Amino acid sequence: QVQLVESGGGLVQAGGSLRLSCAASGRTFTWYAMGWFRQAPGKEREFVATIDRFGSSTTYADAEKGRFTISRDNVKNTAALQMNSLKPEDTAVYYCASGAYRSRSYTDYSYWGQGTQVTVSS
Repeated sequence: QVQLVESGGGLVQAGGSLRLSCAASGRTFTWYAMGWFRQAPGKEREFVATIDRFGSSTTYADAEKGRFTISRDNVKNTAALQMNSLKPEDTAVYYCASGAYRSRSYTDYSYWGQGTQVTVSS
């Protein structure tokens, strides 16, 4: 089992920044790729970014390229999502997840955090 706990969400004005963190415990952190997803009310969960086990390869959703940066610290067993130039349409609950490999599909991730709310005001 892997336990994931997100933090860092909150209310920010459009154009601002937030840094989300995901603390992992349980099985060996480096066994898993990490991903960030988000879900807005009434919408399906959507892919945001993913990073491989070693932190050497990343993939982003097109809308987030250049604005968001995913990273991980394999010593501290944490993952992070730095979000810049935030827009109102970024408002959602953000989830971190761990899986066997990098994927854009949420079905490929086995473990999920409880989510953290990000609200961007216009």
